[in-house]
Amino acid sequence: MSQVRQISVQELSRLLSGPNPPCVVDVRENWELAIASLPGAIHIPLNQIPLRLKELDASREIITLCKAGGRSQMAAEFFLAHGYDRIANLTGGIDAWAREVDPSMNTY
Repeated sequence: MSQVRQISVQELSRLLSGPNPPCVVDVRENWELAIASLPGAIHIPLNQIPLRLKELDASREIITLCKAGGRSQMAAEFFLAHGYDRIANLTGGIDAWAREVDPSMNTY
């Protein structure tokens, strides 16, 4: 069983509007971001995570995001294995965000 904490879109929405918002890392591909994206998210495609790991502050809370939660779970597990212990995966990904937080967002 994975040690990666799961976070709901409602909780992420609350955290993003708070005084200390987390770093959101979107691991989807460029074409996916062109359809829908979360403002302020850092884009690092899943296959680039190992090369760009050091771009992120390990002391800051990091939330990983993809379309439905699978790729971001893999990214979160990679972060966790490399010493990033303030990591969480967004359950349901951008699909859940569009359904439950921002219905005006495009889906695909």
